[in-house]
Amino acid sequence: MSNPVRLRAGTGNETFEIIALRFRDQEFCVRTTTIREIRGWTPSTAVPHSPPDVIGVINFRGLVIPIIDLAYKLGMRSTEATERSAIVVAEVYGMVLGLVVDGVSDILTVSTAQVQPVPEITASFDRSVTEGLITHDSSMICFLSLCRLFQPRDIETVAA
Repeated sequence: MSNPVRLRAGTGNETFEIIALRFRDQEFCVRTTTIREIRGWTPSTAVPHSPPDVIGVINFRGLVIPIIDLAYKLGMRSTEATERSAIVVAEVYGMVLGLVVDGVSDILTVSTAQVQPVPEITASFDRSVTEGLITHDSSMICFLSLCRLFQPRDIETVAA
């Protein structure tokens, strides 16, 4: 998978699809092109000495895939998975992984003009995992880049 193209606010009327994910009463989104499937919650099998954001593994169509606590990966309090949670199965750098979210709210077509840059909050603030903020109706959705959130070295660690 190639590196994602950085979008600049207001660069045109090109459109793309996103899927809106919900956890911790916040909405986030990712490009639909990275998503393989959305599944209901299923318990995972813990793997000793796995990274702290890895909840465990599940069997996905004959392939054992890691299940990632997306909230924890983003530096938020860990998600408490329930029967209402969802697993968003994504492919990043050729590896299939599951992302635990509270729910999936919508698939939207947005224009590049709707993507605004994330403002600088503090000098130590890392906004590199986002492609920006998307204005939608009267709210904003944090647009995540799975390719930047999961670097190839991270994928190798999860797979090991």
